[in-house]
Amino acid sequence: MSTKRFLTRITTLAATLALLVWGTAAMAASKSIILATTTSTQDSGLLDVLIPIFEKEYGFQVKTISVGSGQAMKMGERGEADVLLVHSPEAEKKFMAEGFGSSRRLVMHNDFVIVGPASDPAKIKGGKAADALRRIAKAGIVFASRGDNSGTHAKEKGLWKGAAINPEGQKWYQQTGLGMGQTLNVAAEKKGYTLTDRATYLSLKKGLGLEILVEGDGKLLNVYHVIELNTVKWPKVNAQGGKAFADFMVARKTQDVIGRFGVEKFGTPLFFPDAGKKPESLGL
Repeated sequence: MSTKRFLTRITTLAATLALLVWGTAAMAASKSIILATTTSTQDSGLLDVLIPIFEKEYGFQVKTISVGSGQAMKMGERGEADVLLVHSPEAEKKFMAEGFGSSRRLVMHNDFVIVGPASDPAKIKGGKAADALRRIAKAGIVFASRGDNSGTHAKEKGLWKGAAINPEGQKWYQQTGLGMGQTLNVAAEKKGYTLTDRATYLSLKKGLGLEILVEGDGKLLNVYHVIELNTVKWPKVNAQGGKAFADFMVARKTQDVIGRFGVEKFGTPLFFPDAGKKPESLGL
């Protein structure tokens, strides 16, 4: 065999191997998706139930990045995720208006509650959220804020605004910069108050020594949407995987699982399925 022919064959073989390696890597990548979501879906244990079902039925592997809703949407704005599951409606609307998302669908809701020590030093039990915050501020009792631009933090800031109070810089107002579970621990350690989604609180309440003191206020509604990313802005996003996960979250079977989640352990669902409902029905 001539040297020229030998070199040609070697080059062809190398190119074929490179294509095979690239094709295998691309196939593996296409079967993997990045889910950016809020800490509440992780801390509550809901994703521990849903993701294995999704992976088995759809054949995708999910890498979950659990951060605040604000951080999750920042990841979406940079094209660093394939799909979002978040609960910060006003920020989500802005995200969609700026063209970062291609689809936003209603998934579920639960509610926020204000928790604190059983002794309730600020005497907030049974009141409305705004009045509770005014009492906490007046009494100067520790309020642990996530301070992380999450959906919970956004809700909390809106509640302070509604109460006509600016807590920033106050000694009793302590921003943790942490997720919901860790912020609950801080509130417990300092015998203070915090705003939390009900699901995370119920899943972690054992040993915290915190009780639900304010609930049922319409301003405490907590709504979750699933958002697919805009591939025009980010062509490398796994659109197929993102859509598959979004479709899965609003599918009847999944919605049934969401509606049952928590009942056996807590006697009540931790989330209420909302797929297909009109946003107006939830006051959005």
